[in-house]
Amino acid sequence: MLAYALDEAACGTTRAIDVIVHSDGSVSVADDGRGTDTRQDDRGVWRVKPVMATADLRFFDVPGAPVLTDGLPRAGMSVVTALSEWLVHTNVRHDTAWSARYEWGLPAGPPESVEAGRTTGTTVRFMPDTGLLGGPLDVAALGAAIAAVRSPAAIHLAGA
Repeated sequence: MLAYALDEAACGTTRAIDVIVHSDGSVSVADDGRGTDTRQDDRGVWRVKPVMATADLRFFDVPGAPVLTDGLPRAGMSVVTALSEWLVHTNVRHDTAWSARYEWGLPAGPPESVEAGRTTGTTVRFMPDTGLLGGPLDVAALGAAIAAVRSPAAIHLAGA
């Protein structure tokens, strides 16, 4: 999730990124960027890009696909969603705000409207599958990885 916030920062749309490790072991990544793209359909209903539950097919298995700022190829946020017990994606744009929950990579229901904050941005909170991690998240290793990142945005790490 951090790689996508860093990607937004590289485009000049994000100034701050907050990474929080919560006491329950979940992780939040929040930025003050543009928020995930949403559009109205022909009936005026807001539609959310399905970024959390679909592979980024623009770059899937494409030789020479661009890499994100973490040095890994673009794979889609759906990878983190699929490897998490649950994930909540909250998005605030200038014209709408919503939140969507996913469980094991699948939508748990439609996006729900939420109160817009004072700024735009995206927050993703997820519970990593500790079975895949081999135990709880290593916060020290996460901190070291974040410290090594070069970004025009300030990155803050807080939590357990």
